[in-house]
Amino acid sequence: MADHFQLRLVDSTMLAPTVRHMAFERADGQPLAFTPGQFLQIHFHYEDGTATKRSYSVGTVGDGSSPVQRIEIAVSYVEGGAATKLLGELPIGGEINASGPYGRFCLQANDANGRYLLLATGTGVTPYRAMLPQIAELVKQGREVVLLYGARNETELLYGEEFEAFAQANPGFTFHGCLSRQPREVPRPNDRQGHVQNVLAELAPSAERDIAYLCGNPNMVDAAFTALKDFGLPVMHIRREKYVSSR
Repeated sequence: MADHFQLRLVDSTMLAPTVRHMAFERADGQPLAFTPGQFLQIHFHYEDGTATKRSYSVGTVGDGSSPVQRIEIAVSYVEGGAATKLLGELPIGGEINASGPYGRFCLQANDANGRYLLLATGTGVTPYRAMLPQIAELVKQGREVVLLYGARNETELLYGEEFEAFAQANPGFTFHGCLSRQPREVPRPNDRQGHVQNVLAELAPSAERDIAYLCGNPNMVDAAFTALKDFGLPVMHIRREKYVSSR
């Protein structure tokens, strides 16, 4: 059964023009036990008193196995959004109600594939950030991991510099920033033009080698799911998490 607790805001910075990185600690001082890929739910009320909730993936980079004190999430701005107002106006030291962790969008120990294909758009990249310690172990074991991250321009590549640095330090991990509208002023060798699902063909996905994870905009998730099936991947090798903006 999921735990319910209060979170206290300890840090807040803008990652991109419309995305805020927020760091919390549990108000009771307890660490959070979670598996990278899982999410929390934030509970609050609309102005008319109706209860509601929003889901946010935990983006904390821990050691991949131990509970963490710092609980990090990425929050997208939604025009007129109740959660945007709540979290955007929350002061340092302010508290919110939360529960979790939830979800099964996690790397699985019994996978026998040679390569992981991780696809993301927007804040859908957050769970992959939390998976970095696990990915480091996978590439040490000889696995390959490729992250295709789609954004309109380089200012929207959330945590992009972290992924670039991780790729430099961990041969076997490749990061492709897929920019659909505007390339970088100084392009990087692994940059790609266009949407992530359209870059898939370059990677030649195969049922014998690959397991894919899809997280982000529902249109991307659906298009990539169809493309991967066309490449022959069985449905059990395509794991999905759709991010839908709610007011």
